Amino acid sequence: MSTSADDRVLFDADRDTRIATITLNNPAQRNSYDAAMRGLLSRYLDQVADDDDLTVVLLRGADGVFSTGADMNNAYGWYGAAGTDKPAESRKARPSQRRRLTVDRQSFGFYHNLLGFPKVTVGEINGYALGGGFEMALMADIAVIGRDTKIGMPATRFLGPALGSLHMFFHRLGPVLARRLLLTGDIITAGEIEHLGVFTDTCGGAAVAPRARYWAEKAAKMPADGVVMAKEAFRLVEQTQAYQGEEVASYLFHAFGTNLQFAPGEFNFVKTRAEHGTREAFRLRDEHFFVPEPEPEPGQTSE
Repeated sequence: MSTSADDRVLFDADRDTRIATITLNNPAQRNSYDAAMRGLLSRYLDQVADDDDLTVVLLRGADGVFSTGADMNNAYGWYGAAGTDKPAESRKARPSQRRRLTVDRQSFGFYHNLLGFPKVTVGEINGYALGGGFEMALMADIAVIGRDTKIGMPATRFLGPALGSLHMFFHRLGPVLARRLLLTGDIITAGEIEHLGVFTDTCGGAAVAPRARYWAEKAAKMPADGVVMAKEAFRLVEQTQAYQGEEVASYLFHAFGTNLQFAPGEFNFVKTRAEHGTREAFRLRDEHFFVPEPEPEPGQTSE
């Protein structure tokens, strides 16, 4: 197992099995990631792509949690002005659209490259897969997920529903479920959608790690050249059938969609966090968006 100066992402390459393992190692924050972690993850993926002795990359998170996505302690801070370390949220002016587009174009390059990664990707998904973590889980070629794993895009509640790769959400989840999750910010469990076949293997939490390893070993036995050729063929088919324009649309809608103005009574996460702190902001977010479900009709049970 190798580490860098930033040990929040771990890398291990086993050339005997032809499997590389990349671990998000920020368990104190449920393996959320900032730009530095995402950059390191990207470099490790490039390393796997360039290594002819590796066929499969296993993506996982430390301590039984995959990832809660981008670190919301840095919400909007990623739009810091060019040439300065001063974050945008510390300035009075809102970041310009040109600044948003510049940063989001770079940020979403990571997800676009993962979507078209030339080697087999296997996701070991447990605990939480939220936000960017949910996107990575959906982008994996083979995803093993625990039934109790919480999935969704809760950041849509305070950054707007135009987050992430809309092409991928509609293609992988279907338009009904994609709209439901993006327009409500609901967090659900993987078991609730097991019947839809969104993930390769849905199982009990304790079985996720060994079953992910099982799938990685199966894929690693395939001819390496054949796998790479297949991945490029898959990419071509998906680009022509489902993902046309995804590379531009993902960052374009994110940059425009997150430039929100909040009306009175709407929940402004950045303002609330500045006034009350991150932990309290999340509590107030959940309180604001809670709507009790109606009581089931007599003789019926709620789904």
